[in-house]
Amino acid sequence: MCGFTGWIDWTADLTKQSIILEKMTGTLANRGPDASGTWISPHCALGHRRLSVIDPVNGAQPMIRTSDDDTYVLVYNGELYNAPELKRELESRGRRFTTTCDTEVLLVAYMEWGPSCVEKFNGIFAFALWDSREEQLFIARDRLGVKPFFFSKQLGRFIFGSEPKALLAHPAVKPEVGPEGLAEIFIVGPARTPGVGVYRDLTELLPGQCAVVNRSGVHASHYWKLEGRPHTETVDETARNVGALLKDTVERQLVSDVPLCTLLSGGLDSSALTTLAVNYYKETGQGTVHTFSVDYVDNDKNFKSHAFQPNSDAPWIQRMTTHLGTIHHAMVFDTPELVSSLHDAMTARDMPGMADVDSSLLLFCREIKKEATVAISGEAADEIFGGYPWFHREEALNAGTFPWSLAAGMRADLLSQDVAAWIRPLEYIGDRYLDAVAEVPHLPGEDENTRKMRQMSYLNITRFMPTLLDRKDRMSMAAGLEVRVPFCDHRLVEYVYNIPWEIKTAGDREKGILRKGLEGVLPHDVLYRKKSPYPKTHNPNYLNAVRTQVLELINEGTSPLLPLINVKKIRQLAESEAASSNLPWFGQLMSGPQLFAYLLQVDMWLRDYQVSIR
Repeated sequence: MCGFTGWIDWTADLTKQSIILEKMTGTLANRGPDASGTWISPHCALGHRRLSVIDPVNGAQPMIRTSDDDTYVLVYNGELYNAPELKRELESRGRRFTTTCDTEVLLVAYMEWGPSCVEKFNGIFAFALWDSREEQLFIARDRLGVKPFFFSKQLGRFIFGSEPKALLAHPAVKPEVGPEGLAEIFIVGPARTPGVGVYRDLTELLPGQCAVVNRSGVHASHYWKLEGRPHTETVDETARNVGALLKDTVERQLVSDVPLCTLLSGGLDSSALTTLAVNYYKETGQGTVHTFSVDYVDNDKNFKSHAFQPNSDAPWIQRMTTHLGTIHHAMVFDTPELVSSLHDAMTARDMPGMADVDSSLLLFCREIKKEATVAISGEAADEIFGGYPWFHREEALNAGTFPWSLAAGMRADLLSQDVAAWIRPLEYIGDRYLDAVAEVPHLPGEDENTRKMRQMSYLNITRFMPTLLDRKDRMSMAAGLEVRVPFCDHRLVEYVYNIPWEIKTAGDREKGILRKGLEGVLPHDVLYRKKSPYPKTHNPNYLNAVRTQVLELINEGTSPLLPLINVKKIRQLAESEAASSNLPWFGQLMSGPQLFAYLLQVDMWLRDYQVSIR
């Protein structure tokens, strides 16, 4: 994985602006700690930071190729998992290669097929490719949006990068936030509406979208969207197909020229990926798989089962590592580390995020990076297969809003009157929900329950899943670690999206068809373990620490956060028993303690980025 940035300017000579390009590129050093490169022409400037994974010697970027009188220059972040097949096809068409890296495959694919090349890619990617003869920039993002792409479109100028920080290093992009950005932070956050960059004039290329940027403007189109299709297979056939797709996906993603590991929680998803990886390593003689897990000091003493987190991971991790014979690394963090890392986690996202859920992942990735460069992780299985509790509760299915954000009324009450009147938080999130529902691709003749469950699946894949993918990308890349997410293979997502709900819940269990597809792969007790999410700290010291810091901000009276919030209500909440409630403030993991940590991150963001609100 890597980071890239750059800009197009039709009104200036960019060859005189190399200092700006170097500064923009430098902001992405954590994404690419192994190498740096830039390329400048009169109207196009490209910068790249590289994390070497495939062909470390020959895969330098920006990658340049010439053909006749045309020059092609590529900056790219991601992996193509079908690069070997594409390379063979291109060679059969007369194309020649000088490296073994997928970067060259992507570049040559564009030279052969033009913009339609993206339809052939299986992988996670975002890239920008300059075509000198056509004087145009071609940009694209992978189908599920695993890899990020932000841009700012201005008069005669197009500025872009892997993260907002790269664009903010350009003098033409200011850290300004308007009512839409504040609404995203305070009522949608830590999720984001697709395409919204929070900062004013900052936009996100959508998943499955590509665009041509030339003198006439930015011409965007979708090369992929989820579609409703009939599903005709039986339960047994479906289970076999799911198992086969997942196996193929994992094996494609185990290719690496640097050390690779898996993240293991002992749950269904991570245990399945780890088992498939172990089996493949045995078949191919690649040695022993390394696994990594995360936990927190005194979690065994403080853990209390509830609907969103029914059991502890530790015994199940031990069960799987013993069963598989992996070399296991257990990481344990304490409260002071989690609190102190809130700032680094905010900086990695360039905005407030999932509080300690982010900061713990950042700490985790830093430790993994000491042993490995690539990790396999189980993100997206719950969104795709319907694993979350809100898939199975009528009140969530019928809530008329995003089921991971049912506390919108409470959140709106925590805003100052002026801000609430300006951003209209409940109206804003209501409109974003209706926008999402209007996109759902239904099939003719679906009954009410089928429509309801298809809608819930679509909302989770297109609105909730991006939050976790953003989190995984920013926290891992801030540590210079590449994380691959096999459940985001678009073939698997397309197939599972159209599996009827009664088959998805085969055996009357959440993710039942996935469990059935993995029979004979996992031990029975692990296969049918009840879902438990990414672990968070249950130590009361964490709540006390973040609550105390919020009260200190209030008492000091100088925080830029204070004019935005209802100080009286925040103080009352901090001093009440409700602060430790398990009622989710957002998703499964963010409740009382995470609300205070989020407010701390908002304060850090406003100060550090010198955010102007207008």
